[in-house]
Amino acid sequence: MQPEISGISEQFGSIIFVAGSKAGVGMKPVPGGDHRLAATVGKFIGLEAGRSFIIAMVTEVTAEVPAMVRALGFEASAMIDLLGEIREAPDGTSRFKRGVSEYPAIGDAAVMLDAEALRLVSAADGRATIDIGTLHQDDTLPARINLDDLLSKHFAVLGTTGVGKSSGTAVILSEILAARPDVRIFLLDGHNEYGRCFGAKANVINSRSFKLPFWLFNFEEMADVVYGGRPAVAEELEILAEVIPIAKSMYNQYKAPDRAIRRKGDPRSSGFTIDTPVPYVMQDLVAQIDERMGRLENRATRMHYHRLMTRIETIRNDPRYGFMFENANVGGDTMGDLLRHLFRLDTPEKPLTVMQLAGLPAETVDAVVCVLSRLAFDFGLWSDGAVPLLFVCEEAHRYASADPASGFHPTRRALTRIAREGRKYGVFLGLVTQRPAELEPTIIAQCGTLFAMRMANDRDQALLRSAISDAATNLLSFIPTLGTREVVAFGEGVSVPARMTFRQMPAGLLPRSEASRDMDGAAAGLGDPDFVKGVIERWRGAHMSFKPRPEESEREPEGASHRVPGSVAGVPDADSDNARFRLLKSRLETALPRGDIPQAR
Repeated sequence: MQPEISGISEQFGSIIFVAGSKAGVGMKPVPGGDHRLAATVGKFIGLEAGRSFIIAMVTEVTAEVPAMVRALGFEASAMIDLLGEIREAPDGTSRFKRGVSEYPAIGDAAVMLDAEALRLVSAADGRATIDIGTLHQDDTLPARINLDDLLSKHFAVLGTTGVGKSSGTAVILSEILAARPDVRIFLLDGHNEYGRCFGAKANVINSRSFKLPFWLFNFEEMADVVYGGRPAVAEELEILAEVIPIAKSMYNQYKAPDRAIRRKGDPRSSGFTIDTPVPYVMQDLVAQIDERMGRLENRATRMHYHRLMTRIETIRNDPRYGFMFENANVGGDTMGDLLRHLFRLDTPEKPLTVMQLAGLPAETVDAVVCVLSRLAFDFGLWSDGAVPLLFVCEEAHRYASADPASGFHPTRRALTRIAREGRKYGVFLGLVTQRPAELEPTIIAQCGTLFAMRMANDRDQALLRSAISDAATNLLSFIPTLGTREVVAFGEGVSVPARMTFRQMPAGLLPRSEASRDMDGAAAGLGDPDFVKGVIERWRGAHMSFKPRPEESEREPEGASHRVPGSVAGVPDADSDNARFRLLKSRLETALPRGDIPQAR
């Protein structure tokens, strides 16, 4: 018995051929030009086939039909993909499920679907869903995504620049926050765009407030920082690999109650390896290198020790690396506090962390992302998945490149590990990228739900086509013509592949680069010497490791200095950006006529 479906009753066509997951429909003239009965590309239609009501999508329409078909009264034909069927459940209700158990026969009726039928198709059979926007077929119906499948099987948002990718991601994350308050979200924000998108629910960490102790870096990550992403010197790496466990052992001896009976400097007595995440003090590390450099047997290799010490001292004294080395000679096991702060373990009011990466030294970003990815996975592993964690990576192709010779291999390995094994330990992955073809194929293949926005690059479309197993791969032909905020969703999170439109976010919550916002009011002052002087002061100060003498500060023109109360060693504190902007703008207002001063938006 066929289920009761409230689709539009008037038949617009009939099945003229069937071939596997595809079929052809002969279409009659549209009565009265009613657009509801016009089967256009991308629309869902229904097929009355025996006990089933089959749902299909129109992928191609043509007026070129064989004479035999035209003789039956059909003036056009459509190619359709068979997606699933609506059948009556044992409790008497009608439900949609993927797959076709009974194929249509020649002559079976084809009808258009109304809102009620579309709602059945997009429903999630009683499972928890989130509403991210509207369906393209009917903008009065919500676009619903299955929440459990979206999280547990990972997801990716793909699209070129300017199509609404960031705002779409913000919509998805906002809905997850509302539906699953137990889930913690960690968002890597490469361009400082998401700081204001989530209001009071977000803990925003930027380059000024970020603290990641150097001793949490494993050996590969520390080597990448020391050599600034350049090839390392093998002899120096051997020295570093030897002294790091000794420095960890020495710190452990300082803190251990039985330190008197331990052999000082013997790493074997502690069992630490170069990757054990325990504290050590930088001065102990440097002292060990210095002590070995002075040994008689190391005269031939003394220069390697000297160069390694110089490299370490250079980055240690660079204020841009303060987030790593601020307390390098003080010590303290802050790992627990750091995990609680990063992953919001004890603050349910702010379940999301926005990690703003712009402002960190470019040479360290890959290593920092690697450390954060590894900490997320290892926390899930060793906590047995006690806290569900969604790790979202913006500009994912930068950190997990498909080219083995590009990027930092440990970062690619850390993200791949989350993609492959994270769901077992409650660690889920969300990827956002404008160049999916440059992303490690293994990672994107693990994403069960794909949100594809406008992409014009052939390589990106080819990769997307290879990653999709649904019958409706013809939907990919829509990708180059999608509008802003429009998306085609595939995979486990949707009942059928569908074209949707992301919900419009309030203007105050839209993702936007903080850097461009701060410079809006300064555009007209490019020729003002005092304004440029202030910019140079800030520029140079970011690379200075000493405080200015009071007499130097007094000689500086008022408003030109980048130094504000609370700044340390030329590095601005958390409130300094707004203060600097106000100072620079006030200087411009005195130098330029009122009508020439641009107003901040």
